[in-house]
Amino acid sequence: MRSSINRPPTPDVDEEPEKEPTLQEIINIKLIESGEKEKLMELLRERLIECGWRDEMKAICRAYARKKGRNNVTVDDLVHVVTPKGRASVPDSVKAELLQRIRSFLTSAAI
Repeated sequence: MRSSINRPPTPDVDEEPEKEPTLQEIINIKLIESGEKEKLMELLRERLIECGWRDEMKAICRAYARKKGRNNVTVDDLVHVVTPKGRASVPDSVKAELLQRIRSFLTSAAI
């Protein structure tokens, strides 16, 4: 460590330990490497379309744009308004199916 009278010690580059990846990061890496993440994303897209969730979100966006005026709405505004509603309205059956697929993957990957 280097130190000086005017400032606190600055750690040397060599002294910084390598950060261990968290379990969540490890799982995410395994999902990506195996291609399972893309399969799960596609399954989620299909299920949300089948249950009408996507159309519901489109309707909320359109209603918000009409209310505020089409030229006065940004994508950030829509994301801010729709995200909480969208997350809350995903059907439990879709969440359960996705969770089951993730658990199956973790069991088969022995993580």
